[in-house]
Amino acid sequence: MASRLSRLLRPLAKALTNKNAFNSPSALSCMRFASTDTQGNTSKITTVATHNPLVKQRLTDFGAYIADCLPKYVQQVNVPYTDELEICIHPDGIIPVLSFLKDHTNAQFLSLIDIAGVDKPMLENRFEIAYMLLSLQYNSRIIVKTYTDELTPIDSVCSIFQAANWFEREVWDMYGVFFANHPDLRRILTDYGFEGHPFRKDFPLSGYVEVRYDDEVKRVVVEPVELTQEFRKFEANTPWETFPQFRQIEDGASEPPKPTEEEKK
Repeated sequence: MASRLSRLLRPLAKALTNKNAFNSPSALSCMRFASTDTQGNTSKITTVATHNPLVKQRLTDFGAYIADCLPKYVQQVNVPYTDELEICIHPDGIIPVLSFLKDHTNAQFLSLIDIAGVDKPMLENRFEIAYMLLSLQYNSRIIVKTYTDELTPIDSVCSIFQAANWFEREVWDMYGVFFANHPDLRRILTDYGFEGHPFRKDFPLSGYVEVRYDDEVKRVVVEPVELTQEFRKFEANTPWETFPQFRQIEDGASEPPKPTEEEKK
């Protein structure tokens, strides 16, 4: 009796499973990237963000408007292919420019998304600091970039954006960029006694010290780095160059010399 009942319910359960599969989030996410032609055939295609020249023109006009309002600090305005406005400013204009972008009626960039750092050792001002802002009112993003060196501090923007507290601590910890008037400028990712800044291009990949737990002293000790294996130099030469007798001879090329009896021994 149970076997007959299972035979009757099995097709019904299979049909319900197939029906509910199209209502699952995974199925909807797959159908999102599917396209249907005029004959009803569905095929998956690669979705690529299209470039909107109208949006680029509006961002260019808005960048020119900001440059006209703050000509003392704005040095360059760019609109890359990603359709996001980039404004390069002088380091002295961090507070005025970010205050303008936050409080102005036509901007209203009230959210600070992130603060990123880039190290370019070949430049005189090797560090580039990027402030990424978001305006929910106009559904727009903007990137404000400035520069500094190892010794010149940058004004902290914690008085404008409270979210900048940890972001600036991270840039200080990783790159060594000092932010003046920061309420609590401490390391945030490395240890308090850590020396150096890991994201600098002149910082070795292995670091300067290593830590381990010592069973004798019953605590974590800090020691100089001791590599168990030295760095190896990899060459791009083909391994068959070592064995010329196995090399494939091209047309017009001479045969490699055969090994002598001494070499065979």
